[in-house]
Amino acid sequence: MSRIGKIARRTFLVGSLAVAGGVAFGIYKLRETPPNPLSPGEGAAALNSFVIVDGDGVTLVAPKAEMGQGVHTTWAALIAEELDVELADVTLIHGPPAKAYFNSSLMAEGLPNKGYDASSFAHMLGEVMGQAGKFLNLQVTGGSTSMTDGYERMRVAGATARETLKEAAAQRLGVSRADLTTEAGQVIAPDGTAIPYAELAMAAAEIDPPHVELRPPSRWRLLGKTQPRVDMLGKATGTAEFAIDVRRESMKFATLRINPKLGGTMISADTSAAEGMPGVEKVIRFENGIAVVARNTWLAIQAAEAAEIEWGAAPYPPEMDGILATLDAAFQAEPNSTLRDDGDADTLPAGATEVTAEYDTPFLAHSTMEPMNATALFTGDALEVWSGNQAPIFTRRVCAEAAGLDEDAVTLHTTLMGGGFGRRGELDFSRYAAMVAREMPDVPVQVTWSREEDMRHDFYRPATKARFRGAVQDGKAVLIDGAIAGPSITQQAMGRWLGLSPGGPDKGHVDGAFNQPYAVPNFRIRGHLADLDVPIGFWRSVGASHNAFYLDSFMDELALAAGRDPLDFRLAHARDAFAPAAAVLERVGEMSGWTGQTAEGIGRGVGFCYAFGTPVAMVIEVADEDGAIRIAKAWIAADLGTALDPGNLEAQMTGGMIYGLSAAVMGEITFSDGEVQQRNFPDYDALRIHTVPETAVAILETNPHMGGAGEPSTPPAAPALANAIFDLTGTRARSLPLNKQFTFVI
Repeated sequence: MSRIGKIARRTFLVGSLAVAGGVAFGIYKLRETPPNPLSPGEGAAALNSFVIVDGDGVTLVAPKAEMGQGVHTTWAALIAEELDVELADVTLIHGPPAKAYFNSSLMAEGLPNKGYDASSFAHMLGEVMGQAGKFLNLQVTGGSTSMTDGYERMRVAGATARETLKEAAAQRLGVSRADLTTEAGQVIAPDGTAIPYAELAMAAAEIDPPHVELRPPSRWRLLGKTQPRVDMLGKATGTAEFAIDVRRESMKFATLRINPKLGGTMISADTSAAEGMPGVEKVIRFENGIAVVARNTWLAIQAAEAAEIEWGAAPYPPEMDGILATLDAAFQAEPNSTLRDDGDADTLPAGATEVTAEYDTPFLAHSTMEPMNATALFTGDALEVWSGNQAPIFTRRVCAEAAGLDEDAVTLHTTLMGGGFGRRGELDFSRYAAMVAREMPDVPVQVTWSREEDMRHDFYRPATKARFRGAVQDGKAVLIDGAIAGPSITQQAMGRWLGLSPGGPDKGHVDGAFNQPYAVPNFRIRGHLADLDVPIGFWRSVGASHNAFYLDSFMDELALAAGRDPLDFRLAHARDAFAPAAAVLERVGEMSGWTGQTAEGIGRGVGFCYAFGTPVAMVIEVADEDGAIRIAKAWIAADLGTALDPGNLEAQMTGGMIYGLSAAVMGEITFSDGEVQQRNFPDYDALRIHTVPETAVAILETNPHMGGAGEPSTPPAAPALANAIFDLTGTRARSLPLNKQFTFVI
């Protein structure tokens, strides 16, 4: 791989850190190990791809996107735990695009089981399937898979490095490796002699790594405890480098103005006004819009707005009526999936009470605080890109294509990210930077989207509709039959990533509905795919984000029809299906002091969703304040199986809930004349500090397998809130956002 040599010659730069030499340790428990992309400098060697020991200490390559979720901290703790170094002494870098950093957990999500019902064999099969990630270049941060991907690999890498260093010390001292211990980055001999790892690195590089056994949780020093965030100091002091902070000598600044009728072309453009503005250096034309290069970003944005452009039409219905009609039409077609079909969902049990409901949710934007941006430098035979992205190999590929280069000629630096939520898994913002740089040879150009371009050129969470029919008898649900209609995120996103759109049942389309751990004898969920060309993509918790609203709201309606307390009703169906689901429901009831009774002016609702391997239960309390609804309190219970960093998990649960509540209350993207109507945060708002509920979180560890953390608390937020509002007002909300039907404290 010529790419390795280029890293060695230029050094591998991330922020201010340069890895110019050292010894890398690690081990794959795979038959075929992807090549190590790190090449050390003179007098050093590389054994693997994750741990580097040199004169400056220990460096961990954590090839996961750090978007504020704390993944770098926990990955560092996984290594430091086994390597016997302090977390504060480990340096973190992201790592280059490389097969060695493939996500070993992502492909397992494609198995057709419900997750909670998966046998040990199914989990083993998922691990085997996960290895396909290296062949598909799935170096991807997403799907709440970072910890399941790194949990064993990183500990093995740390343990292997530790034992190899001990073997080097044993050979130097003439003693058995078993007689040596490690502590604080040193190998300790029986007589107390301490040898720093750095002194042993070169000798260790010549030793075949020994077999290792991982330490049990009872011996953990770091894991299982809340750790200080490794990115905290830089972010608190403003020294952390996000993509938008990148500065290079003689840099120019650019912005885009792309057809707001998404997928349409540019028919004509008069850019004379823009070109005549002082400080504007170039206007670049694309098939679907323009880029303006100037001496600063603000000037570039003003110049882009000054251009007079005629846009071509979008390939989807121009108005919301037509878009929603396409969703309705999807119900008439054969379902793409029926991933749950228990019992007989066509027949209403004799003597049962029937319940029906229809629901809908809107398109949603990702609305990251850092707008899309990337910096690129094209020199004719090479391209260097700085981009906060969630998929480095795919990003490098599209940048190479845009620049007309081989992938080996592209150097990609993955920076910290000011929010991602799936949006930075897309490739467009990096590709545009490469396209602009190609037109500005030998000049580094930072391409920053205006907030308006960002909001109106997203890959949205799709609008969907659902139709549910159910029945209750003797206080329990005896029938749930749901149909969900919407376009396929998987088909669109995989087309952009891999150049192919997978066929077969779309599991993600019905996630959060078909796989809920409720023992109901007649239970069917069907997914209907709508043929709609609005750009859509992975949005935090993906299909579960809307399907949990549908199914869990319907569970509340069934409880009402059965004359049961909503929490007890869920528990009655969860206990026989999945014990951890019942456990989080019980815990959240205890935390909130749930009695089923609320005082005048107070409403409470429970929400539940199993997603990404993690059951999460939530209780939301709302209060009437002079006719407006305040979201006052929230309680969350989640069971991730193994809590590697409880404090960080609490933050993830809280943040995911706030993201879900913001969307439930006010999130909506609409179209008129083919264009997105929302332009900025006044049109697409979020909860503020004074409107976020007082929140308590409990992290359980009874789940037999480790679950995800970044997304599972988003899905239950909407139904918990809607159910609380029903308790307060007696009005059932079946459509989001809720502020179209209710008034909230703002």
